[in-house]
Amino acid sequence: MTTTLTKRAATGSLVGLALGDALGFPTEFNDVPSILRKCGPWREMALPTPAIVTDDTQMTLALGRGLRSAMDRGVLGPDMAEPVRREFIAWNRSPENNRAPGNTCLRACDLLERADLPWQDASQIGSKGCGANMRVAPVGLVPGLSDEQRAGAAQLQSALTHGHPTALAASDLTAHAVRLLAHGADPAELVGLLRTYAEDNRSRYHERWLGDLWTRSQDPSPEHFIARGWDECLEILDRLRRALATPSPETDPCLATGAGWIAEEAMATGLLSFLLFVDEPVTALRRAACTSGDSDSIACLAGAFAGAHLGADAWPAEWADRIEYQSELATLGALWDA
Repeated sequence: MTTTLTKRAATGSLVGLALGDALGFPTEFNDVPSILRKCGPWREMALPTPAIVTDDTQMTLALGRGLRSAMDRGVLGPDMAEPVRREFIAWNRSPENNRAPGNTCLRACDLLERADLPWQDASQIGSKGCGANMRVAPVGLVPGLSDEQRAGAAQLQSALTHGHPTALAASDLTAHAVRLLAHGADPAELVGLLRTYAEDNRSRYHERWLGDLWTRSQDPSPEHFIARGWDECLEILDRLRRALATPSPETDPCLATGAGWIAEEAMATGLLSFLLFVDEPVTALRRAACTSGDSDSIACLAGAFAGAHLGADAWPAEWADRIEYQSELATLGALWDA
């Protein structure tokens, strides 16, 4: 099993995430024929100059900073909500927050600023947009967490903005996939491992981390609330498994596993793009960016998975060295790889 230390999985995952984000930024909101007219053959797509990222990478870094602050104070626990909340508010106020961020994140971050509101009242309980799991990779990369800490942290960071149970479950599942790949799991076994994890956690509500979030929904119990999210994730994992049984690398992955605007589809289509080209990480990014859906988020997730699997050396130096926020990505990656 390849260790995170030798392959620098955290650095590889964070840089891959940002590269996918930058590659998909110009193609988001375009259909595939339009992308091909704009960019040429998809297997030859070039990283834009300058290599500018979107809110996906910005919020990943905000989460990473929040986690680092929380862990500087001691064992990671539900009190991570406060430093992560502060980082999300700072992102929301930043003049660099001009990359077409999602309305759910903006609305929730505005509410998170209100000192009289518990964060559960800021959470957008009806939203399962992909904005929660496109930023969750750091939770899968931080070393030394227990399974309970990782699941709780992944779901809590989602719930600060996206409180829908499917957003929580997809964030948990995405972080788990990143961790498995970083620690040497066989990509051929990944979908089965994720399905087992989803089944094992289907009725587990992390009350210590989420508090009474579930009461903002119409569900009769916390277990019923969270099971709705896991059931949608199990359904998309079945679609992913069927797509991989008859792989079609030249076909838009969104046609198999969804356009990625919602959490479970972004996870599955990012995974599909990665799993079609396990040993060709740049091709995986290009495939993810040449999609008819939420191309930057799909490619950002594909890059996080590929980088966790292959490590920092997966990415061409001429790409990695000029990605926006390169210094902060490298600093966080080095911290967690150590």
